[in-house]
Amino acid sequence: MLKKKINKKILLIPAILFFLFLSFCVYIFIEPYRLEIEETDFYDEDIPASFNNLKIVFFADIHHGLFFSKTRVKKLVEKVNKMNPDIIFVGGDFVGNWLFEKPEYIEPCFAELKNLKAKYGVFGVLGNHDVWTDKILSLEELEKSGIVYLGNKGQWLEMNGEKIKIGGVKDFYEGVQDTSEVFSDVDQNDFSILLSHNPDYAEKIDNDKIDLVLAGHTHGGQITFFGLWAPATSSRYGQKYRTGLVDAPNTKVLVTNGVGSILPIRFFARPQVNIINLKRK
Repeated sequence: MLKKKINKKILLIPAILFFLFLSFCVYIFIEPYRLEIEETDFYDEDIPASFNNLKIVFFADIHHGLFFSKTRVKKLVEKVNKMNPDIIFVGGDFVGNWLFEKPEYIEPCFAELKNLKAKYGVFGVLGNHDVWTDKILSLEELEKSGIVYLGNKGQWLEMNGEKIKIGGVKDFYEGVQDTSEVFSDVDQNDFSILLSHNPDYAEKIDNDKIDLVLAGHTHGGQITFFGLWAPATSSRYGQKYRTGLVDAPNTKVLVTNGVGSILPIRFFARPQVNIINLKRK
């Protein structure tokens, strides 16, 4: 009798393991649709009083295509607009993946993104997949949609006689990355934000002129060990820039998980739209 009970318990182990494996296989296809809103209060003494409580909405990595439909892009735009952002930043990889780098997805994606609304404007850079799919067409449609392109460019935002600098950098695969001119007119006491598709660029920043970098590209690791570690991050620095607010040598970096993905699977790296509230210290 005791032997039979032990045998039954032993037989339960593979059954439980199979159930867990089956649950994992099902859930990884569900999580890509579980969009989360991650809100961060960013404190800095350089933030002017007029920009205190400014609401930034940031997202990246739509990867519009076979696994992220035009309808989902439309719903994303509607969700972002409901947040009543002051500024919107879009961090590249609007389209494309390794299997389907098709230019025909570019125009429909930006046709929806042109409906984004923010008080002080919508700003963006390209990602590696935009470059691989069709760099020229991506730039044309981005600018046609009303999104201000920030690749190696920048501008001042002014309010009540005070200002902050926003700039961007081209992707590693897009061309020369150079922000020296973008922030040449920035003093140490000015507040500035850099938009970069890839967070690794933060390691190249060799001055203290940039207070915050917004980046995507990593997808939060996409498939992780319960959100603690990912076997692949698409970053040269391993887990460091996988997700969240990170200290770089000379600045801080907020890395979003992105809203889309290459393959339609995620595990403990939910798709994300980030809200950043600027707070004056």
